Amino acid sequence: MTKTKIIFMGTPQFAATVLKGLIDSNQYEILAVVTQPDRKVGRKQELRMTPVKELALTVNLPVLQPEKLSGSVEMTQIMALLESGEVGIVTAAFGQFLPGKLLDAAQFAVNTHASLLPKYRGGAPIHYAIMNGEKEAGVTIMEMIRKMDAGDMIAQASTPILEEDNVGTMFEKLALVGRDLLLETLPKYLTGELSPQAQNEDEVTFSPNISSEEEKIDWNQSAREIFNKVRGMNPFPVAHTTWNGERFKIYETKVSENITDSSVSDLQPGQVVEKTKKVLKVVTGKGVLELLLVQPAGKPKMDVVSFLNGLGQKLQVGDKFGE
Repeated sequence: MTKTKIIFMGTPQFAATVLKGLIDSNQYEILAVVTQPDRKVGRKQELRMTPVKELALTVNLPVLQPEKLSGSVEMTQIMALLESGEVGIVTAAFGQFLPGKLLDAAQFAVNTHASLLPKYRGGAPIHYAIMNGEKEAGVTIMEMIRKMDAGDMIAQASTPILEEDNVGTMFEKLALVGRDLLLETLPKYLTGELSPQAQNEDEVTFSPNISSEEEKIDWNQSAREIFNKVRGMNPFPVAHTTWNGERFKIYETKVSENITDSSVSDLQPGQVVEKTKKVLKVVTGKGVLELLLVQPAGKPKMDVVSFLNGLGQKLQVGDKFGE
């Protein structure tokens, strides 16, 4: 059997799951893997390989890591591979725009995008789907053109977003959805059995990378909106507020159903409305939010009981989170 030659481009674990599927299928000859450069992460600033690089090295695939594709040595190497004859490009959460020169040279170029296009074009589709309270998310296999996530759609598949889901769990679920959808549809696309469909431009929405300003919790929002924001940023980049003038990260919450409007009428959004040794509840613009998993500045992540029995002992009803 003649294998389809491809260059794979991707960076996070989502992409590594897709790459593993391509490797295991034994239908593709992967000429090179292109991923982002190694980055320093964590408080210790340890240099860490991308998940895609880690996987590629375990199976001895060539790895290229351009800081920026255009004008790079790696770009020249990729072009040489594409011009060697009938080579396609498959991407999944790569994190860089592909120059038109690459797209023109490839036999085909398809992307595994973690949204139900045309909704949520851009770099953070899973985050925004959760933060906006969507009931489902999905993956679109699409042709790549010289416009971000705007190519014709080859196939789509969806999965529910459950109340207990966050960005981490949805990344894991959608990585499997994307892997299976790509493996099912790519052969049919290459033989012409599937006809790509244009996106409806009237339905386009965007999901740009999360800014540091967006990570801040606005206590004037409703409890439901803040609940979605917190899980839409867990485990990264993590929503935060301030406490005692320092950053206070919040990883898990739940909307409180046992607080009456009259009990919070004299409190402002961000103020503590209930505090025991096990429970911490905060007033929002509409409703009350119970904090479950937090991280005070300079401390490890902890459940709220540990916080209340330690640093939070002096916290009183009426004390305020946020600026």
